[in-house]
Amino acid sequence: MRRTNNQDSHSMIPAHSQERFDARGHLFTVADGMGAHAAGELASSMATELIAMNYFRTSALNARDSLHVAVSEANAEIFQRGQRNPEFHNMGTTASTLVLLPTGALIAHVGDSRIYRLRAGVFEQLTFDHSLVWEVQASGQVHPDSALGQALPKNVITRSLGPNADVQVDIEGPFEIQQGDKFLLCSDGLSGQVDDVEIATLLDCLPEDLAVEVLVDLANLRGGPDNSTVVVASVTDGPLVNDDNPTARREEEDTLVFWGTIASILACGISAVASVTFLMLDQPGPMIIAVIGAIISGVIAAMSYSNFKEQSRRRSLALRDGTAIQKAFGGNAPYRRYLARPDETLYQRLGKTVNELRDAAKMKNWLMDWDQIDALQKCGAAAMQSGDGKTAISYQRKPSSKRCTNFANSMTAVPTKPQSTINRLPPHGLSVGVTTPEPMPLPFSCSLF
Repeated sequence: MRRTNNQDSHSMIPAHSQERFDARGHLFTVADGMGAHAAGELASSMATELIAMNYFRTSALNARDSLHVAVSEANAEIFQRGQRNPEFHNMGTTASTLVLLPTGALIAHVGDSRIYRLRAGVFEQLTFDHSLVWEVQASGQVHPDSALGQALPKNVITRSLGPNADVQVDIEGPFEIQQGDKFLLCSDGLSGQVDDVEIATLLDCLPEDLAVEVLVDLANLRGGPDNSTVVVASVTDGPLVNDDNPTARREEEDTLVFWGTIASILACGISAVASVTFLMLDQPGPMIIAVIGAIISGVIAAMSYSNFKEQSRRRSLALRDGTAIQKAFGGNAPYRRYLARPDETLYQRLGKTVNELRDAAKMKNWLMDWDQIDALQKCGAAAMQSGDGKTAISYQRKPSSKRCTNFANSMTAVPTKPQSTINRLPPHGLSVGVTTPEPMPLPFSCSLF
């Protein structure tokens, strides 16, 4: 069935200052809700709002723990909302969050929405699909190409925010960030209709804003039974790594406190043994010195142990009501790797889309400039023959990117109308790019798509 309401939601919150960027970075979230009536829409919107709010206000020591707490808090609040209202009972949502920091990229993930990274033509999936298909394949008990593997329903997810009071959150990263990296977040409305190699190639061949439009349009043209949400963050310029960061210093301090405690305990023990030895040898002077050393070492050991326990307590994550949070899972990304391939096969496949548009235009009596489209097709064919696959793909997509929205809108109840704004301002830290409905005056180069 086609959705009569949009159950997808997303949020994009770039840092507005160097201090904010150093501490919390840029945050992006995509969520895909599930539930009857408006429950899925509510769940996904709550997830994107609560994850961002909790992430920036939590008192956790580092961004990784803050992100873990933020997603767990969001799950608890969505669950409580569902418990209070029978109409929202068991509502749920996926949630995939990307944070770009001076120390790298962090990911928190629940469900089957996805986060990818494109770097130098290599396209990596950085999240594990919490779906029946992926879980069964990961168990190694069923081969993907077997009859049972092919018969598994692809729309059953095994983990989501909201249905249960507790949730297992995958935390991935930090991943090194390089200039030119492109991170793509999407709901399964895209990944279910457009395969990974196509996504990789289109993102590699096209400008980010055009790639987003083309991907959403392509998903709709192929039947798009679900809403499609796509966010692309591009690393454009600015220093990418800050070696002198608070998180690293805190980790070094934790190590020093731990080994300081151990050393103090050993010193206390050695001094105590020495004092007893000197007592037995009837040497009062050295014995007194050893006793004083044991007392000093003991006091230092007690203070270090107390400090170590306090740091351990702060590192033990919990919700605001004191409920302990389950440990983070994940940590094995990337889970799949693909190569962007602007080859003849993909070129012909995209050409079929143009032919479908041609047939639909005749049936619907759309007025389209087919002379211009045919000219672009000839340019694309010439580029492909000369071995320039990227240029050929860009020509192949230009006509459909401008025209297929009409076709897509006739197929879906909730049309997607992406808009693009690009701001270029003096960079600081890490700069990213995102497409948003409204201009975003930010103090760094920003073009989020």
